[in-house]
Amino acid sequence: MTSIRDRIGVDVGRRVPAEDAVDWAIRNDVRFFEICLDPDPELLIDGAARAKTIRDKLEGSGVALGLHTLSAVNMAENSPIIAEAVDEYFRAYVRATKRLGAEWMVLHAGFHFTKDKEARMKAGLERLKRIAAYAETEGVMLFLENMNPEPADAEVKYLGQDLEECHYYFDQIDSPALKWSYTVNHAHILPIGIAAFTRGMDIARCGQVRVADCRGTVEEHLRIGEGTIDFAAMFKDIEGRGFRGPYIQGYTTLDDMLAGRETLARIAAGA
Repeated sequence: MTSIRDRIGVDVGRRVPAEDAVDWAIRNDVRFFEICLDPDPELLIDGAARAKTIRDKLEGSGVALGLHTLSAVNMAENSPIIAEAVDEYFRAYVRATKRLGAEWMVLHAGFHFTKDKEARMKAGLERLKRIAAYAETEGVMLFLENMNPEPADAEVKYLGQDLEECHYYFDQIDSPALKWSYTVNHAHILPIGIAAFTRGMDIARCGQVRVADCRGTVEEHLRIGEGTIDFAAMFKDIEGRGFRGPYIQGYTTLDDMLAGRETLARIAAGA
């Protein structure tokens, strides 16, 4: 059985170029890691030779790559012309996921401007259905992330940030290509907290759990132990419900997350 330590990965994001991220993950035996291709349009759009180099490095390494789209690209976009570009952005990421030999792709439900929430949710739902259908044809797995709540008086707010909004998408998209990316530090900000959020979703549909610490007030990505999340309780609850997928850290620096892997592994062992 794979140890929890081996299941604790890292969201490299945009910190280093793609090839360097692959080398770093292999060198440090980080079995699960993610990168964002937005700063590297060659790899996102084509980059066949570079993609082959990355695939060759990953093959037989025991390391799994995922791609992470930008939450700033609005899945709920409904303006003419721009909406078509958003569709192509996600299709390009699906193709890049397949081309690079990545095993999953993280995306988000988008955002709204308060008064247009219903229209934005409908637009995002229909786009997610299209992208999931396209991902099925390409053999690509999508992970939809639950997002952080914004302050009540903020005009712009993420979608998919509470149980009701998450169920709006997952209950209406019955696709084998769509799973849940569970960000516990986002759930920690909600009044119901992590435990109730975990109970309110189908853990069998969870593809990954994303971790960073926070103080439960506003969106922040702190090192493990700098916030107020009870990670022992988190591991006990999530593992107790049968989750055996990867945990993806996302905060501060790569060195901090390597150290965080050891901290989380110790907490999990104690739990």
